[in-house]
Amino acid sequence: MQTQLIDVRTGSQEVVHDLTRECERFVAGAGDGLLHVFVPHATVGIAIIETGAGSDDDLLAALGDLLPADDRWIHAHGTPGHGRSHVMPALIPPYATLPVVDGRLELGTWQSVCLVDLNVDNPDRKVRLSFLAG
Repeated sequence: MQTQLIDVRTGSQEVVHDLTRECERFVAGAGDGLLHVFVPHATVGIAIIETGAGSDDDLLAALGDLLPADDRWIHAHGTPGHGRSHVMPALIPPYATLPVVDGRLELGTWQSVCLVDLNVDNPDRKVRLSFLAG
C-alpha cells in the first residue's frame, strides 16, 4: 500500500476545501485499485460533493441549520458551538474510499473530494491518502 500525508490549512472560517487535485496527483499512473482518504481529526469530515456552483456553501448552510454554533453543546470548550464540530463526523465521516481505474479517480462529472471543517479553533489539518492496488 502506498500512503502520503498532506497538510491542509483551513483558516479561521468554516470551509469545504477541495482535495481532488491532490488525490488525482497521488493516484496518477498507479493502475487499478482503491484510494482511501482519511483525516485523523475528531472535528473534520470528507465529503464527495459538487463544488464551485454553490453546493459547498449550501452544505455549510445545511450544517449550520442542523448543528448551530450556539451554547447548547455539552462539549463546550473553545469557540461558541465548538461541540458541534465533534458531532459533525457522525454526519460527514472522516474518510472516503474511491475507485481508481488506470491511475484515474472514478468520480462523476461534478464530483469532488472535499475536506469539511467547521472547527475554526484548529486551522492546521492532516489528510492521509492511501492507495491499495487491485
